Amino acid sequence: MFTEYEIESMIAYPEVAEATKALKKEFLKTEAPYLEISDDDFFSLIIMTPTIGIAMADSKISLFEEMALNKKARKLSKGGYFMKKDPVVYAMKFLIKNYYNWSDKFLDVLKQTIKITCPLDDMNLKPVDKNAEVDYQEYREAVLHAPYLLIRFIASFFLENDEDIINQNHKVSKEEFQRMNLIAEKLELDKIPVFQMFCKTFQ
Repeated sequence: MFTEYEIESMIAYPEVAEATKALKKEFLKTEAPYLEISDDDFFSLIIMTPTIGIAMADSKISLFEEMALNKKARKLSKGGYFMKKDPVVYAMKFLIKNYYNWSDKFLDVLKQTIKITCPLDDMNLKPVDKNAEVDYQEYREAVLHAPYLLIRFIASFFLENDEDIINQNHKVSKEEFQRMNLIAEKLELDKIPVFQMFCKTFQ
């Protein structure tokens, strides 16, 4: 999961800041005109979009999923809000309410952020054979050699715990796995070999 300092560093890119402010203005005007949230915390909400989407794969969010989302949101909030209302947790309720109206716009900002902060032009983008079994050692080496920020994106979006990135026994429902792949496709992560190998670690 990203830290508030990594969030701060990513939004320092002018293009990311501009896209975040534009989406924030539109979202608040339409969904939450009285919501007070900083640009950094709104960007944290954008970072939460894939995780929210996967939680909603079965069209509802369970109490356990809600608790996990709130925990992740609090960790992303700038400065921490453990003793008072957390702005990212509060804003997340508005996004969940109309997720399908906003998800593409939020994911577009994320896709732009990935391209700006984590250039992948120099990576070997030879696709992985979809029918082949993943070689676990090869996958571990691919994770270790991949750009740091790319692995942070993958772990933050699709895992509850970052340290599980090299785990080869991830378990999700069929609906969650389909939603994960749909989100990855929209973010253009599906073209990246290390992500393709990552998908093969799911059962």
